[in-house]
Amino acid sequence: MAQQGIENIGKRDIAWSYASTLFLAGAWVLLFILRYLPQETVGIWHIFQTITTLVVLLDFGFRPSFARNISYIFSGVKHLQKTGIENTQSVDIDYSLLKGTLVAMKRFYRLMALAAFVLLASLGTLYLHYEALNKYSGDHTDAIIAWIILIVINCYNLYTLYYDALLLGKGYVKRSQQITIIGQTAYLVLAIVLIFCGLGLTAIVSAQLISIIIRRVMSYRVFFTKDLKEKIAGAEEQSSKHILNTIFPNAMKVGLTQLGGFCVNQSATLIGTHYLTLADIGSYGITLRIIILIAGMGTVIYQASTPKLAQHRVTDNKNELKRLYGYSVISLVLIMLVGGAALVFLGDWAITFIGGKTHLLPTAMILVMLVIQLLEQNHAVAAGFIMADNKIPFFIPSLVSGAATILLLWVFLGCFNMGLWGMILAPGIAQLAYQNWKWPYTIIKELK
Repeated sequence: MAQQGIENIGKRDIAWSYASTLFLAGAWVLLFILRYLPQETVGIWHIFQTITTLVVLLDFGFRPSFARNISYIFSGVKHLQKTGIENTQSVDIDYSLLKGTLVAMKRFYRLMALAAFVLLASLGTLYLHYEALNKYSGDHTDAIIAWIILIVINCYNLYTLYYDALLLGKGYVKRSQQITIIGQTAYLVLAIVLIFCGLGLTAIVSAQLISIIIRRVMSYRVFFTKDLKEKIAGAEEQSSKHILNTIFPNAMKVGLTQLGGFCVNQSATLIGTHYLTLADIGSYGITLRIIILIAGMGTVIYQASTPKLAQHRVTDNKNELKRLYGYSVISLVLIMLVGGAALVFLGDWAITFIGGKTHLLPTAMILVMLVIQLLEQNHAVAAGFIMADNKIPFFIPSLVSGAATILLLWVFLGCFNMGLWGMILAPGIAQLAYQNWKWPYTIIKELK
């Protein structure tokens, strides 16, 4: 199989991306979490999901940075740079540079997986015991076993996270989405069977572990073809230490940006657990995750095009960048409008229809959350186009927004006792002050 250049990304890749996102949404609903698990258990599960998101922050921004640099290598770049990119029209791949980058990725994620284990086994366990299980009236043994499996999941997922960067960097969009669908199918089938066996939270996390293993095995086989393995084996490895030192500055900036993003988007759950009931956290978590799924549909074109963004930056093709940005924003707005309307008018009816025990938040709250998420994803798309040029100007504003969110959460929940409204408004106000408008304005100005 030829390895020259980034894979062509066309309508089939976009279609598979939509299918994968739809399947994720459908599988999540069909999982019967809402029907067969008590509302408190759903709250614990949402906390588990939030902690998983927090663990991925140990990546420190290296995954998107590695993916972007893999795209540069497959676009013909011969030298990686700390800031900016080497413009070239070459299509020849430097397998020595590729080999060194692969070694650097493996070494980095090995260390991060070890760090994840230490943090989850210590601080994570303490948080679970004193904050979450302290209010939980369900089966504590089931929750503890599920937590142990969750630690294994997070460590293994982090150790093999570079597979995602490899597939995205090479432009294997369609195959990556097909692998996601297969993995989610395994997750769905196993989780339903185990839930019917009465395993509760253990069923969900056990199915997640097996699903991730399946996805990683398939990802390895897709990327490491016989031809590629032979060329890598015959190449002289460039210094992985030098490559890490080159990638580190911008990766760290991306990591700090992600940390700020976590504080904005996820800290409400961790802080809110102290002030609200697990039932409220469950309703908030379900509503937020459905809205995030809708937003995920809206950003499919952008996500599928990220390898090409790096290539167009290398070749300085502003016309293609402008076209992709226009399509990305239009699709985001349209899908958020349609999906948001469906959620408002059909969401609670659908949950009642399947006999769900956990319901969505009131309509006014949903509408505000939809607007906040639209603004969030709009500026995230713009930031992605800026980042494709290997420039990260937004890490400090992201940290400031994250700190502002935590401060506002403390004021709204601790001082004014605003409850769920405080959880919703705090991140929205923090982002609206600067980031929501700054990065769309920046990229629109650049692309004229």
